[in-house]
Formats: sequence, C-alpha cells, structure tokens
Amino acid sequence: MSKKSLGRVMVLGSRGMVGAAVIRELERSPEASEILEIHRGVVDLTNQAATFNLIEKTKPDWIIMAAAKVGGIIANNDHRKDFIYNNLAIQLNSIEGAFRAGVTKLIFLGSSCIYPKFASQPIAESSLMTGALEPTNEPYAIAKIAGIKLCESYNNQLGTDYRSLMPTNLYGPGDNFHPDHSHVIPGLIRRFHDAKIRGEECVSVWGTGQVRREFLFVNDLASAIVHVMHMDKRDYNNAIPSGTNHINIGTGADVSIAALANKIKTTTQFRGEIKFDISKPEGTPQKLLDVSFMRSLGWHAGTNLVDGLSQTYSHYIQEVQRAF
Repeated sequence: MSKKSLGRVMVLGSRGMVGAAVIRELERSPEASEILEIHRGVVDLTNQAATFNLIEKTKPDWIIMAAAKVGGIIANNDHRKDFIYNNLAIQLNSIEGAFRAGVTKLIFLGSSCIYPKFASQPIAESSLMTGALEPTNEPYAIAKIAGIKLCESYNNQLGTDYRSLMPTNLYGPGDNFHPDHSHVIPGLIRRFHDAKIRGEECVSVWGTGQVRREFLFVNDLASAIVHVMHMDKRDYNNAIPSGTNHINIGTGADVSIAALANKIKTTTQFRGEIKFDISKPEGTPQKLLDVSFMRSLGWHAGTNLVDGLSQTYSHYIQEVQRAF
C-alpha cells in the first residue's frame, strides 16, 4: 500500500495513552504535514459550542478520536452515569463538529467491550448487538456502540469517511496506574511493584485467574490507526466485514489472568506468592477478537506480551511511580 500525504491531523485526547502513542507514530512518519494536539487544556470536548468552534477554526484533514473517559471495573461500575454521559457528549460533539466544519475523514476508536458478554470466540465484528453486555461496563459499551452507529449513519446519509476501529484491551506507556481506577495490567504492575518494595509475601489478584484476555501494546494500535488512514475510502469500505462498519484491532491471541499475573510477577521481580481472591468480580469469561480482516489489510501487531510488559514497567519506574 503506497503512502500518501495525510495533511493536517487533529488528535483529540493527545495527552492520553492512545493519543500520545498516535502522535509518536505520526512524528515517525513524514505523511502528516501538521499534528494538532488537542487535550483538556485546549478544549472541553463535552462542551458543544467550544468543540464546534475549535474544529471550525482549525479545519483539519483528519480527526483521530482518542479522547474518552476510561477506567477499570471499579470505576466503570461506580461511576456509570459519568461513563455514558461524558463519552456520548464527546462523541456527539466531535463527530457533528467535524461534519459542520467540512471534515470528511475521521477515525473513531471504540473498545472490545462493545461485544456481548458471552459472544462466540474469537469475536467477529458481526457479533455486535447480538447479546447482552457485561453489566459492569455496560454504560461505557453503550456509548461506544453509539459512536460506531453515529459514524455509520453519517457515512450512509452524508457520504463522509468516518472509520471505526475496535481495539482489544490496551496497555503501555502513558497508562493509568491508579490503585482503584486502573485496568488490569497497570493495576497489577503497581500492585506487584509495591509489594516488592514493601517486602510483602503475597499479592492478591481478583477472581479465579481463569478468565482470559487479549492485550494490545498501545504503540501497535497507533501503527494500525495510521495504516488504516493510508487506505483509500473505496478500499476501506470494501475491506469492512459485510454488514458492519468497524474493524477489530488486536493480536489474535489471549492469556489467562493467572498467566498474566505470573508474567508481571517475573517482570517486576516480585519473589512472593500470588493469591486469587474469588470474592472479587472478574468480568467476561473470555474476550478474544477475530482480527482476520485487519490482517488481510497487511497489518499485524508487532510487540509480544513479554516485551510490552517490560516497556510498560520501565515507564512506570521512570515516569509514574515517583508521582505517587
């Protein structure tokens, strides 16, 4: 696939884990003539007038929607109103703002939590809206499904080129290591590191350890996004799985939480034991994406889990841990 100029690219959520990774990827590539870094200090994307005004004033060639309210099981379950309202507001304002400003090219990023809790594995794009969602993150998932349908509806009615990508569970530099509001990998990295520093003999891991998850290093997602941006509109539309408007992004392999915990134990050099707390929730039994369509487009993830964990832990030690 030949690469062409991407023009001026606006990255919403530029200081988040995904947004920062996208900017790093764009900076390694000469195709973006200008990168517009948009974060909370620039505009509140839940403010419709401010968002419309920003996009109208800057008129980028592409918008990448890396801005979202995200969190782990506790945050999703305890702040359900915040997750559905804020994400819907961000999506409505950004997508309608893009259309009003004449921006016809946009990347919307969803999440693998959009799929039913008991979807057949690996999860194909066609599984969307075929069953009940995982209850703990249902508000977030519904907001992301709405984003997919927004892009689909604008494309069908107005001829825009708004593309939806659904990454699996993400991790990497820039992740949130908060003890209560983080996802599983950053949460376990901090837990094992702290236990090592304190000389503790045991680390508790939620659930049975038997549920399985797929994990994608955030730099790999960034490369997938730029790969898709280089596709012509017709080629992209022809590549979308029949009856859908989105493409899965993942590694095509999963791991049990027990195996993941042991890998993180090795990465952090914790020498104690792991105890599984079966009184705690653990979510969907398995969540592995079918990534055959993305692979057919010539892209695959390039970072294995061991290397990704090592890079993430190094980032935690160098940039994050000292802030707590």
